[in-house]
Amino acid sequence: QVQLVESGGGLVQAGGSLRLSCAASGRSFMSYPMGWFRQAPGKEREFVAAIKWNGGNAYADSVKGRFTISRDNAKNTVYLQMNSLKPEDTGVYYCAAINSGSWTIADDYDYWGQGTQVTVSS
Repeated sequence: QVQLVESGGGLVQAGGSLRLSCAASGRSFMSYPMGWFRQAPGKEREFVAAIKWNGGNAYADSVKGRFTISRDNAKNTVYLQMNSLKPEDTGVYYCAAINSGSWTIADDYDYWGQGTQVTVSS
């Protein structure tokens, strides 16, 4: 059974940092691009960052320079280091894996985790 499990969310003050982890089990995702998305209350799920197996990556403009995505293929784990957090970064953060398609489009992803809540207070 394929499973993605996120962890590392929490409550942090503006300007603080958090590191999210996404552990994949049941299948090796080494060859899959992996992405992070977030969803704020009343808003659609939006792309945050994605990374290919070889380290190639992409970021939403809103997080460039503040967030860093990385992966450890040996551990089937993807990370999202979030620095200089802002209240507008608040939301549920999801990791996902994609077989093919656009890695910035949520509907193109094939596997999803359950999400982890990130709350940034002002």
